[in-house]
Amino acid sequence: MAFIPRRALPALLFLCAGATAGLSALAADTAWPSKPVRLVVPYAPGGTTDYAARQIAQKLSEQTGASFYVENKAGASGTIGSSLVAKSAPDGGTFLVNDTTYAMLPHLFRKLPWEPADLVPVTTIVDAPLVVVVGADSPYKSVAALIDEARKNPGKLTFGSGGVGSSTHLGGELLKQNGKLALTHVPYKGAGEAMLGVVSGQVDVLVTAAPTAIPQVKGGKVRALLVTSPQRLAALPEAPTSTEAGLKDFTATNWFGIAAPKGTPQPIIDKLQAEVKKALASPDLAKRFAEQGASPGGLSPADFGKFVHGQTQAWGQVIKAAGVQPD
Repeated sequence: MAFIPRRALPALLFLCAGATAGLSALAADTAWPSKPVRLVVPYAPGGTTDYAARQIAQKLSEQTGASFYVENKAGASGTIGSSLVAKSAPDGGTFLVNDTTYAMLPHLFRKLPWEPADLVPVTTIVDAPLVVVVGADSPYKSVAALIDEARKNPGKLTFGSGGVGSSTHLGGELLKQNGKLALTHVPYKGAGEAMLGVVSGQVDVLVTAAPTAIPQVKGGKVRALLVTSPQRLAALPEAPTSTEAGLKDFTATNWFGIAAPKGTPQPIIDKLQAEVKKALASPDLAKRFAEQGASPGGLSPADFGKFVHGQTQAWGQVIKAAGVQPD
């Protein structure tokens, strides 16, 4: 048996510990997922976040042979579901499907039930621009006509939303700020009711996500005045971009991504990101998302973290300018 000097034991133990950690990480990478994986959507079923989550869950299940399933935990603007994931075991069994509202929450609540560091970025699923829509019978055939009327009669025109602090509310506020318009906010109890409001003519305009707008536009219920993407959408080819419509700085996106509880092993995070990116490259899923006006994501965890940080700052400025007070 070889003799090991006592002074060399600490270094040897350190090396063994490092090797053990490396093997554990490798095991987590190769074995995951070995049990069903829960994707928590912090909203009710049927919305755009829920749709994105269910599409990616189905494809991940097909690719990995494991069960990826969606669980809806709605309430308090997404904070209930987000808090649940933040406090879940970091074992690769639970993830959060977050969206643009996630970047708004720090400015809408004085105190969140979790710390930002309690959730770590994994990747983006898709992102879609916002769409400015008016009712099919609206007299406003263009953004220019809408702006002209709003400036002639400040406060006369109304914009609907799914409630104070919702993404549709802040999308409307962004339109107001960019166009220097005085529009009157009419909050509803949800985005679905807000869409019915503009369809029926109860409100003049609505700023909503492309996946929500597209079916209504194609069904002849509303007219799309512009999209907030750099290029026109194939799903809405007649709708000009904000730049084409004369609002050069009116760009925004409605994005969907995945976050994990802090402490989730990095090999698991990296493997999930790779699987999502692979899923988004599949022709069938890409086609389905394109029909919704969405572009595939797949950002690395680091890039997604930087993106969320930038979004949090940008929407914070919109919220402050709109005078929305945190709860």
